Amino acid sequence: MAALKGYGLCSKDSVLPFPCPRPPFHAYKRRSSKWVSPIAAVVPNFHLPMRSLEVKNRTNTDDIKALRLITAIKTPYLPDGRFDLEAYDHLINIQIQNGAQGVIVGGTTGEGQLMSWDEHIMLIGHTVNCFGGNIKVIGNTGSNSTREAIHATEQGFAVGMHAALHINPYYGKTSVDGMVAHLQSVLHMGPTIIYNVPGRTGQDIPPRVVFELARGSSNLAGVKECVGNERVGEYTENGVVVWSGNDDECHDSRWDYGATGVISVTSNLVPGLMRKLMFEGKNKALKEKLLPLMWWLFQEPNPIGLNTALAQLGVARPVFRLPYVPLPLAKRVEFVRMVEEIGREHFVGERDVQALDDDDFILIGRY
Repeated sequence: MAALKGYGLCSKDSVLPFPCPRPPFHAYKRRSSKWVSPIAAVVPNFHLPMRSLEVKNRTNTDDIKALRLITAIKTPYLPDGRFDLEAYDHLINIQIQNGAQGVIVGGTTGEGQLMSWDEHIMLIGHTVNCFGGNIKVIGNTGSNSTREAIHATEQGFAVGMHAALHINPYYGKTSVDGMVAHLQSVLHMGPTIIYNVPGRTGQDIPPRVVFELARGSSNLAGVKECVGNERVGEYTENGVVVWSGNDDECHDSRWDYGATGVISVTSNLVPGLMRKLMFEGKNKALKEKLLPLMWWLFQEPNPIGLNTALAQLGVARPVFRLPYVPLPLAKRVEFVRMVEEIGREHFVGERDVQALDDDDFILIGRY
């Protein structure tokens, strides 16, 4: 048999039951060294937006601007780490019954940072489907990756969320111009709240970024601002809607600095009292009554305190997705005393509050 050089199939001594094929002529031709760009790289706007032109149950940006009490809702878990939707639904119903007007789904408090995007979008869609007629659903679809923020926001609005929450790129920080470009890439999709929390991102969003975005798009609903009340006042003086992102400052933000309201963690526990704080005028006595609870919640990074509190109130299983772990026993006992001082009737749930033991908690690293 003839040997097929270069194919490694035949040698002059091999015996095969079939003739060794000869290589085709083009196998010996030298490939052109000239590279031709694929059409996707040279046609402008080749990657078209993933959108539908059908009429949707969309919310006007002005409707978002009018919200005074928005709860950054907790995400509860089953013992294996999956979402406990039954407990979640109960928490949302409590918010609606006590006058909360909106919820942030999958934010820092809701542990969006520990979710896959599949989980994240599913939870937004579930919330809209079950409760969207009674409360505004604001999906945290922000990311430090512009590509991910675009994709998640497209999906969030596709499943019906009323507004998006967007953070500036964290860890891999960008320039001020980069912040503008990042936020502009998602702002056109629908009503948007910008979230400024330098303590988590390591970078402040300066007001000039917000002012530039507000001039360029009617979709900017406002800013969740965590820098402090002086910044809140600067925005309100310039016609930008702002929500306090600090529960312990929200009373003064609302009544002394012109904030529209608060995006709150504490309202997970006492939604009725937080509504009173935002709607019924200055109330220094109520503010002073709630401050120790607010400080307790944030003595460790959020949502550690909230997760501990809801478990002790019996409205969420004592299941933590790592790296979050419960507060130590002494702090858990302190929370029981706080509930008794404020009044158990003001807190969510119906069971007696209790100080859970260490062994009562389930910590999950794989889920």
